Amino acid sequence: MLLTGDLGYTVLEPFAQQFPQRFYNVGVAEQNMVGVATGLAEAGYIPFVYSIATFASLRAYEFIRNGPMWQRLRVRIVGIGGGFEYGTLGLTHYALEDVGLFRLQPEMTVLVPVDGGQVATMLRKTWDKPGPIYYRLSKRDLPLIEELAGKFTLGKAEMLRRGKDILGITMGTMARQTLAMADRLAASGISVGVMAVASLAPAPLGQLKRELEKVGIAFTLEAHYKIGGLGTLVAEIVADNDLPCLLWRCGVEDHRGIHLGDEPYLLKQHQLTEARMIKKLVTMVKEGKKRW
Repeated sequence: MLLTGDLGYTVLEPFAQQFPQRFYNVGVAEQNMVGVATGLAEAGYIPFVYSIATFASLRAYEFIRNGPMWQRLRVRIVGIGGGFEYGTLGLTHYALEDVGLFRLQPEMTVLVPVDGGQVATMLRKTWDKPGPIYYRLSKRDLPLIEELAGKFTLGKAEMLRRGKDILGITMGTMARQTLAMADRLAASGISVGVMAVASLAPAPLGQLKRELEKVGIAFTLEAHYKIGGLGTLVAEIVADNDLPCLLWRCGVEDHRGIHLGDEPYLLKQHQLTEARMIKKLVTMVKEGKKRW
């Protein structure tokens, strides 16, 4: 079943036309949408609820927690446009805390694919998995990442590139920027490994630990608050295992005072640009060698 909160025009019509008995537009009522989906899941269906990421996560959060999460029902929350992808529509559309919110719920699977190829693989492997799932999807149709080749395994990360000086850990569409930074740093003689984490819960804890043990410096890059998401996950692993790794979390610090703009503009305002981060990483390599 597919449910929408009065969104997805030009995208959902083909499904609605082909499967009219399996499509419901519940209107601008995200809490009710999750309530309906909870009932459908209890009756044996697998409902996918579709909305912009902030609406899918924040507006219906208590209903998700008390319904599919606590009852371990197969409801799939599809959040479109993570980070600043809907930046021109302002604060109400900034999806900066959705991953952190769902990581808090112990029964929730949290998945953030890198590109469309990984989305397809991920969906085929998880659509009928027990319990609720949050899919954080990009609204953009971006070129596929060749190094990934659509690979996905639940509870695992994908190494897009090996490196010996720095490990860059990223999620979602920020993987492209991380790879571009690795290319530029390689030209400066700094070898950067790139790991894409699409499965935030269950998380690849052992795999991350092993890769972090190999380097003295690591950074995370995400279109999310630096608190609660990927950066926090990696910081937990470093702290819990007492790893001698210098970690820099690159994410959004504070949105106040910056009201709206397209995604490149907002990333620049939050200092999430390649030039700024490369400069910082070069400094960390120089200082890190002295420290470690």
